[in-house]
Amino acid sequence: MPEQTAQRRDASERPELRGDCASCFGLCCVALPFAASRDFARDKPAGKTCPNLRDDHRCGIHARLRDEGYTGCTVYDCFGAGQKVSQVTFGGRDWRTGPADEARQMFDVFPVVRQLHELLWYLTEALTLPAARPVHADLRRLLERTEQLTLLPPDGLAALDVGAHRQEVNVLLLRTSELARAAVPGRKKDRRGADLMGARLRGADLRGAGLRGAYLIAADLTGADLRGADMIGADLRDADLTDADLRGAFFLTQPQLDAARGSAGTRLPASVTRPVHWTARV
Repeated sequence: MPEQTAQRRDASERPELRGDCASCFGLCCVALPFAASRDFARDKPAGKTCPNLRDDHRCGIHARLRDEGYTGCTVYDCFGAGQKVSQVTFGGRDWRTGPADEARQMFDVFPVVRQLHELLWYLTEALTLPAARPVHADLRRLLERTEQLTLLPPDGLAALDVGAHRQEVNVLLLRTSELARAAVPGRKKDRRGADLMGARLRGADLRGAGLRGAYLIAADLTGADLRGADMIGADLRDADLTDADLRGAFFLTQPQLDAARGSAGTRLPASVTRPVHWTARV
């Protein structure tokens, strides 16, 4: 991909990095485990079909997931791994009709490809950050290698040390974050991994803040200025983003945003969309 094109094409413009349930065999509803909690109404072990999954691989309660106690499903995104495994890795072979050992292998490699696709999302977004230009060549190299890994056959994916690859990518994403946040005017707060659960951050100046892996569960971020903040891995469950400004915030994913609360006045980067439930109930 030419450099200019790669820089301008962010993750939101890559449909292959967004879940396409119509092209997937309901893998997240089978391969992944659920634990009975506020996010899931019941336990479900990995490899067992969710009772709400219909024969056509669609969710039977999709329109009522939150009301039925499956909020966790509404904030999940496979980053396109479901359709990749279903249509590419296994060539469109349905686990329902194929041999049992192939079905188990499909369920095993799905989480691996999901991790790789999440890395593709971050690497693609990193290439849109002008301040990260000094590492763009390295980012493109890792992006290409990660895409190649997603195309490995099932046996290759099962044997892949995805943790080691994540670590290599993480080193470069950290450098990207440093460069991008340094370009934001003013003093930057480093709250990496901080416990900010329930924190009162109404109107806080968090421009260019490092919020990587921060626990912001149920934090009050009403009207907070989060422009240019690094949001990778930040836990935003039930965080109040009403009227907050996240323009220019990077490494913010749709699942993070879907788990939070916000309003029509919340300003967002172009890489994500405003969750429907933010304005559905007034």
